[in-house]
Order: sequence, then structure tokens, then C-alpha cells
Amino acid sequence: MATYKIDAAHSEVTFKIKHLMISTVSGNFTKFDGEINANNADLSDAVFSFEAEIDSINTNNEQRDGHLKSPDFFDAANHPKLSFKSTGFTKKGDDFELVGDFTLRGNTKQVTFTAEYSGSAVDPYGNEKHGFEISGKISRKEFGLEFHAVTEAGNIVVSDEVKLLVNAQFAKVN
Repeated sequence: MATYKIDAAHSEVTFKIKHLMISTVSGNFTKFDGEINANNADLSDAVFSFEAEIDSINTNNEQRDGHLKSPDFFDAANHPKLSFKSTGFTKKGDDFELVGDFTLRGNTKQVTFTAEYSGSAVDPYGNEKHGFEISGKISRKEFGLEFHAVTEAGNIVVSDEVKLLVNAQFAKVN
């Protein structure tokens, strides 16, 4: 079995969510880890695992980041990480369907992501690398992030739908 570890220097974990339903706020996690385990060289039987540290959330606004770490949202003190472990990886057209257990704030739900295989390469140091762009959507409320506020005019402050995007480069370690 081959193991591929995420190369954090060449990867990113981002999210997008609507604010007031008129604009989009983007953010990322700066501390994360992940790996792929596969028996087949073409990764057709790959099992993906991933986690991100909630305290590393960054939306370029310190006050908002603090609120996101609070019990209103992620409750980082009690739930310091989010995680994903795949249960299925199936070719669908040019891409793959990546199904697995996503855990956030102590709640685990099955989610489906699209995984676009970007290809493979050997870096200047002889390391085998594979690239994936993994994307999908989750309902934050399904995971216990139920903060809800409405403006005086009746606008929803934060949408339920969160778009996730992981651009990842994985390096073979064995």
C-alpha cells in the first residue's frame, strides 16, 4: 500500500459563505493535514483522510475569526478539529465522486464531494506528487453551526450553505 501525505506548502483549504445574501465571504484554514492510502498506482482505490484545526481559521478579519471560533459557530474550545474520511472514490466522467464521513463540531454526516484529478508529476527532488481539486457544499446547520441572525429588514445574515474547496498536492511517502 502506498501512502501520500498532503504537501501543505502547495495546498490550500478554503470556504465561501454568503453574507446578507448579497456578497460572499471567503476564508481558509492555515493548519491542516491529510493523506491518501492506495494499493493501485492509478489511485483508483484511494482512501482519503483529512483534518483542519479550527483555531487556524482565517477570514482576514480578526473579530469575525474570533466569532467563528466561539460556541455560536465552531466552538473551537470543545471541537478543535474538523475531519473527513472517505468511504468511496468512484470515477464519474472526467472527475471522481468522493464520498465520506465529514465531522464538524462533534457531528458526523456523510457528504459527497467532486474530486478533479489534476495529474501527477515528479518534483526536482525525485518526489512523486499527485494533485486534486476537491469541491462541494455542506449545510452548516446539519453540523450544529446554527447561529442565526436576521437584519431589521429581514435579510439573513449568514447563509446555511457553505462551499468548500481543497486544492491539494500529495507527496508519496512510501
